[in-house]
Order: sequence, then structure tokens, then C-alpha cells
Amino acid sequence: MEAQRALLDKLMGRNLTEEERRGHREISWDDKEVCGFYMLKFCPHDLFVNTRSDLGPCHKIHDSKLKQSFETSPRHDSYVPRFEAELAHFCEKLIMDLDRRVRRGRERIAQEEEVPQPPPVTVEKSEQLSVLEEKIKNLLESVEALGEAGKVDEAEALMRKVDLLNIEKTALILQLQNDKLVMPAQEKKMALCETCGSLLIANDAVERTQSHVTGKQHIGYGMVRDFISEYKESKEKAREKEAEERKKQREKEVEGSYRNGSADVDRSHDRLDSKMSRDRNYRGNRDMGRESDRRYNNNNNSYRNGGDRNRDRYRGRNRSRSRSPASHVQKRSPRSPY
Repeated sequence: MEAQRALLDKLMGRNLTEEERRGHREISWDDKEVCGFYMLKFCPHDLFVNTRSDLGPCHKIHDSKLKQSFETSPRHDSYVPRFEAELAHFCEKLIMDLDRRVRRGRERIAQEEEVPQPPPVTVEKSEQLSVLEEKIKNLLESVEALGEAGKVDEAEALMRKVDLLNIEKTALILQLQNDKLVMPAQEKKMALCETCGSLLIANDAVERTQSHVTGKQHIGYGMVRDFISEYKESKEKAREKEAEERKKQREKEVEGSYRNGSADVDRSHDRLDSKMSRDRNYRGNRDMGRESDRRYNNNNNSYRNGGDRNRDRYRGRNRSRSRSPASHVQKRSPRSPY
């Protein structure tokens, strides 16, 4: 953080000499040196500091003033989709690596569960221990009786047997103790945290479980998973909204085409009615023309017939006149002197 602060001071022009200030360029939230992840929500590099999943320091600038400037900028909404897509891509890569770790943890737990458990402590060893203790007790009583009787050699021979039995008893006691220590260790089953991939002890103490849940690694991966879920959900809602808008647009187009089609049908009906009216007028005028032509032809025929009759009458009169005696002039004979 100190290195980032020093770099930020240098870029922002803080603690610079006058000559350095002359060549200084003031940094803005939309510069490439500024972390867009930090501007938007969080930088994954800040989530796992000093944990097994530490990503190292971020090489870009994290500054609360620049973040505030970004949030109040009129270009905020236009930059948010790009920052969200970049952060979602980075987080998905982290989750892919984490899922591989989770799969390895599941395989490890499955292998440990397949290991055969050692047999439980049998009653036979307890009975052996009781028999040894009874023998040692009887031998000690015999040694004491022989000692009182002055039979030192016999007493020492029995004591050597007692020592051997004590050694056997000690070995059996240690074996029983080891069995008691091994059994609880084998009974401790491992559990896997599906959020951060950590291996835990099943049914562990509440304090340890609470410490894990409030740890940086668990909280960090929880934030990463929540962001990916929210991002995918927002994308899905956006797609559904776009599909709904397209559906409404298609319905409007269909409705508009239906209305236009109805208007076209009405206009077609009007044109058909007009055409039928014109046809009726044409047929009426045509019939009237035919009637007029018929009358004209009849009149002409009557006139022609009348004229022919008059000509016939005229010719008849002429013929009758030519046949009368008065109308004929006597022809002279060629030999006559007259």
C-alpha cells in the first residue's frame, strides 16, 4: 500500500518539486493506470492478503477520491458495463481455479474415507492385563512367604518371573494407551468448505468454525461468487427484457400490418364498387348507343326504302308516258323526200 500511495502521489503531483510539477500530468479516473475493478466494486487483489490465496499487490492505482469522482461522473453509466465485464472475466478465472481445488479436496476426503479403520480395542487385551496382574500378585505373595521362610534363592527366582511379567504388563498397558489415542484421531472426519475450498474438521468447535467463516479467504471468495451470480442474473434479465421488447415490437408490426391490410381491403372494395359503377354506366351508355344506332339504321332503311319506292314510281310514270301515241314522233323514211 505504501508503494501504491507513493506512486499515486507521484502521478497526482503531490510532494513534487517545482521542476517536477511543470512536467506533471494530473491523473483521472479513466486513465489506464487506475484500477477499474476498484472503481466499480472491489479489486480481487485486496481480498486475499496474507492468505493461501494471496494474489499479490495490484499494480494499478486505488484511490478513494478517484472512485468518488467516477461515481459522480456523467460518464459513469457508460463505463460501468465495460468494468463489470472485465471484473466478471477476472473473477470467473479465479473461480475456475478454486473449483479445481475443490475437486481435489473432494477426492482427498473420498480416499481417506476408503482407508480401512483399525479394529477397536478388544476385551481380550483387558482380560490379558487382568491375568498378568493376578499372576504378579500371587508371585509377590509367594516371594514374601519364601523370604520369611529364609528361602532366599527360591524367592529371587520368583522375583525374576515377576519382573518378566511386569515387563509384559507394561507393554500391554502401552498398547492399550496407543489404541485409545489412535481411535479418536481416526474418528475425526474431514469436511470441505464449498465456498473457499478449505479443508475443515467435521463437527469442529464453534469458535474454529466461526473463525473460518469470518476469515479473509472465505469472505473474499464469497464476494467473488456473489458478484458473478449478480452479473449473470443482470445479464439474464437484460436478455429477457430485450426479448420482451422485440416481442412487443413484432406485435405492433403485426397489428399495424393488419390495420393496413384492412384499409387496403376497404380501398379495394371502394375501387371494386367504383369499377362496377363505371361498368354499369358503360353498359348503359353502350346500350343507349346501340339503341340509337338501331334507330338510326331503321330510319336510314326507311329512307332508302322510301326513296326506292319513289324512284320506282317515277320510273313507272316515265315508262307509261313513253308508251302513249302522242308522245311518239313519226320517223321519216329515208327514201321520203320529206
